[in-house]
Amino acid sequence: MAITYTIIFDVLPAEHDRFLSLLNGVLDAMRAEPMFRQAALHRDPSSPYRYMLYETWDSHQDVLDVQLQRPYRTAWHAALPTLLTRDRDIAMWEPVRRDGWG
Repeated sequence: MAITYTIIFDVLPAEHDRFLSLLNGVLDAMRAEPMFRQAALHRDPSSPYRYMLYETWDSHQDVLDVQLQRPYRTAWHAALPTLLTRDRDIAMWEPVRRDGWG
């Protein structure tokens, strides 16, 4: 069953460019994964350093067992504690309906 994650990031202002550079590298690599469905990065209109990532995968178990171990995520995961003001807020959702986005 498909699973969607929403992940909230509160970025340290001094690390903003590095945060985006590392995250964009991960997002670019994810597109080639066979279990990947979609992702969208949003910025909070009231805070230029607060982001929400929305991503959907075919399988939660695959994310845990395979995707989180991909080499292209190593630098990203190692850097997270130095990029954020607090731990990420991660939630999981099961898709029920989708409109738009082709």
